[in-house]
Amino acid sequence: MPRRLLDRVNPIDRVNALLERWIPEQRLFIKSDTTTRFVRLRPLTQAAAYSVGGLLFAWAMLATSLLFIDSISSGSTREQAAIARSAFEQRLITLAHERDARANEATAAQKRFQVALEQVSQMQSQLLASEERRRELETGIDVIQSTLRRTMTERDEARDLLAQAQGGEDGTASTLSAQADDMAGTVEMLADALNDTSAQRDAAAEDARQARVEADQVALQKRLLEERNDQIFTTLEGAVNISLKPLDKMFRNAGMNPESILGQIRKGYSGTGGPLMPISLSSKNMAEYSQDDMRASAILDRLDEMNMYRMAVDRLPFGMPLDGGYRFTSPFGYRWGRLHAGIDLAGPVGMKVKAPADGTVIDAGWENGYGQMIRLQHQFGVSTVYGHLSRIKVKIGQKVSRGDVIGDSGNTGRSTGPHLHYEIRVDGRPINPMTFIKAAQNVF
Repeated sequence: MPRRLLDRVNPIDRVNALLERWIPEQRLFIKSDTTTRFVRLRPLTQAAAYSVGGLLFAWAMLATSLLFIDSISSGSTREQAAIARSAFEQRLITLAHERDARANEATAAQKRFQVALEQVSQMQSQLLASEERRRELETGIDVIQSTLRRTMTERDEARDLLAQAQGGEDGTASTLSAQADDMAGTVEMLADALNDTSAQRDAAAEDARQARVEADQVALQKRLLEERNDQIFTTLEGAVNISLKPLDKMFRNAGMNPESILGQIRKGYSGTGGPLMPISLSSKNMAEYSQDDMRASAILDRLDEMNMYRMAVDRLPFGMPLDGGYRFTSPFGYRWGRLHAGIDLAGPVGMKVKAPADGTVIDAGWENGYGQMIRLQHQFGVSTVYGHLSRIKVKIGQKVSRGDVIGDSGNTGRSTGPHLHYEIRVDGRPINPMTFIKAAQNVF
């Protein structure tokens, strides 16, 4: 078509004219008994149809790929969850062993600390005795020095009298000379006693110095022992807090109150062992060591809480009823105006259905809509339902543990294909099972 003529036509005809070289105009003929009609498929109409078809094809491919990837990853996610759960339980066992070792080490350290305190007490007693002895010796030295000074004064006076009496009678001179000799002997004896007392004083001072050195060494050992105890407590507190936070978050994400659950477990604690008791560390009622007692008791309380969390995990349906080889086909929620009270896990007939938590079988048999079904009652008002089974392997009143096989998946009751219908109810009210399953994925 000439360009001058193209400028005069409307924009749609212009677009059709430009597209006609790649998409020729098509005509669809419709023939009847009397007439023949045709429908013109302009290039723009064909391009729009091709675009819509391409978009629909791309969307279908993308949705199919996402569903395929999800079906592949769902099985591996369950296996990874089981491996993670096993690793977590092994971590709990290791932490319990480490807790026992640290408790034993703390007890031994406390015994060593008590011995050190007794040594310090003995050293202090010896030091006090040495100080008392030294004071007594110093007092004796002062007395001896005073006596010596008085004796020397008297000797000097006797010498003066002797000098004055040299011209007198012989008897008087002899007496004064004898008195002077006696005075000299007394002075010599006092000097010897003073030397002995000084030596004893020096020995007592040396004993006191040695006692101070030993007391300083014991004080240093005591301080190092306190720092070692603080390091042990800090390590244990950090490990316990890191292990407890995911467990507490898991229960809260599942809509359960951790404080209420732990309280119920404490009331009905049974089986081997029992709640951990605080360590009794003897500190002779000394206020500076009461903080260590409180920290040790707090750590044992947290470990006891962790053990109770583990017991609660076994009693609540945080696991999956199927190991793998299934796909999600219907979620929890309303459909066709009615509540679908669970989730559907499609797979071949005969897949092993396992109890996701400890519980008791309260119903097992045929029920309209569910077909062959099982209902388990768990603790804390939680129950689970398994529908459309092909085989039931438990009976009413039987107690089951986490992981026990209770039946096989099937296609009984109101079902469009082989699958497992799985419900979780809390106090009889249905909730989305994915709430528990997703909460556990953050831990196991």
